[in-house]
Amino acid sequence: MTNYFRITAYNPKENLSVIMDSNGMFDKLWQFSSFMVSKGFKIIEVGNDEKFLYATVKRTEPSDKCILRAYAKGEPLYTSLSVQGTVYKAISVQNRCYIPDKSDIL
Repeated sequence: MTNYFRITAYNPKENLSVIMDSNGMFDKLWQFSSFMVSKGFKIIEVGNDEKFLYATVKRTEPSDKCILRAYAKGEPLYTSLSVQGTVYKAISVQNRCYIPDKSDIL
């Protein structure tokens, strides 16, 4: 099992959405989620790289840090995205999107 994790989160106090990656900082997804919650974020989507598809937000190299992949004012937006003829439910922050669950076909 990989420890590459991606979280989309929303901070209601700051009205700020983010897509964050961790590729080595945390051993378990719940640790990354807990870290984000401790910073005031509500978790919108979570997953490891076996669950999501990259779309316009590509994988990062291993690091002992969290990587901010996108941020924007307001809540993240759900949309649809076609990949090789299959339409998936996708999430977008600042025009950067990915498919949180590759089994979620529309």
